[in-house]
Amino acid sequence: MYLDSAYIAKYYVNESDSKAVRELIGGADSLVSSEWAMGEVSCVLHRHMRENKLTQRQFRELLDAFLRHVGQDVWTFLPVTSRTLQKVASLVRAAPAGVYLRAGAAVHLAAAMGAEEHEIWTNDRHLLGAAEHFGLSGRSV
Repeated sequence: MYLDSAYIAKYYVNESDSKAVRELIGGADSLVSSEWAMGEVSCVLHRHMRENKLTQRQFRELLDAFLRHVGQDVWTFLPVTSRTLQKVASLVRAAPAGVYLRAGAAVHLAAAMGAEEHEIWTNDRHLLGAAEHFGLSGRSV
């Protein structure tokens, strides 16, 4: 199961759909994402602290838990290689004008395609909208 950074972050922080995401993750055979997610998840956790949704202590504990899980291979992170970034460039080149693509979303799309995944799980409406243009099914709880 390919997850974008937002869904990985929901495993650690409480948001309106976090419980459903945790249940989804709990039933998965594998949890795959791009290495890009390590930076994004760290920044999501920091944003929660900045917005006073987490204390500094909670932020550090959650980030430590995430990094511990990374070290324990709970998450399978696919490397962001030159080939991945070349795929990003070709995806952007082929995207219709109306498709909203940010760099991080394009990295996730390219990584999911490279891993021969058929779905990408996210709550990012732009990524969900772009997925179909690249042969992926955008899924959300």
